[in-house]
Amino acid sequence: MSPAIMPGGCEISARSSTAVPTFADGIVGLMATRSRRLALVIVSVLAAMIAGDAAAATSRELVVSVAISLKEAMEELGRQFEASHGGVKVRYNFGASGQLAQQIEAGAPVDVFVSAGKAEMDRLEKKALVTEHDRRAFARNVLTVVRPADSPIDLVRAEDLLEKRVARVVIGDPRTVPAGRYAEESLRALGLWERLRPKLIFAENVRQALDYVSRGEVDAGFVYVTDVTTRSGRVKEAFRPPDDTYGPIVSPAAVVKGTKQPALANAFLDWLTGPDGRAVLARFGFLSPPAGTR
Repeated sequence: MSPAIMPGGCEISARSSTAVPTFADGIVGLMATRSRRLALVIVSVLAAMIAGDAAAATSRELVVSVAISLKEAMEELGRQFEASHGGVKVRYNFGASGQLAQQIEAGAPVDVFVSAGKAEMDRLEKKALVTEHDRRAFARNVLTVVRPADSPIDLVRAEDLLEKRVARVVIGDPRTVPAGRYAEESLRALGLWERLRPKLIFAENVRQALDYVSRGEVDAGFVYVTDVTTRSGRVKEAFRPPDDTYGPIVSPAAVVKGTKQPALANAFLDWLTGPDGRAVLARFGFLSPPAGTR
């Protein structure tokens, strides 16, 4: 029987259980051990390099807090921005503008704030929480009143909301939702606010108001014109409040002070307000802001 070879270069004879290592066997074993150690060192170094690359990639993530009324347009714009800026990931935080502003006031790690209204941005600017010279107005919207698509109630003007057959009307909470604030402003201008108060239901954001209408839980709701197409077939536009009963609905964006990526944040604003951003916004029904607004 031929001898068997054990690890380390030792021979075991078929006639004896005693291993007799040779000098050559020892050298081979030592070299093998050193090779294994060297391989482990190389693997460790490569793992560290990969981890470093992963950390670098993570540092290219841009956190953007956005008013939920801009959701679909901003998601599309974000995809285009990522495609044109290799290695960048845009992570959105959607909600009511007022709630997002409160999060920034509380120290939330946000790079860019995109609001549906000026008041929330004005508040952050007064508290020096956004970079004033980086603030930019990028879109304008219009207020409208919608009803469930299958509702038999025909509404053609704001006064129709006073009719007995209209039991519930939803608006965003004016304290935190710009759309709700514009709705209150319009109803006050028309002399209807106090008379409609018993019928009003307040939503956490404009999309929640839209959902209440689309599910038939209310008879009418105040939303933006751009919201209507997101629930196509489930809501119907009833009428638009007169433009002169509420202020211009201008959406501003700004870099949040304290961002660790100011250059990337400004690049995002450039994209938002540039030709590509304007094209995306127009496709989703947003209008250009009045000249000179911010």
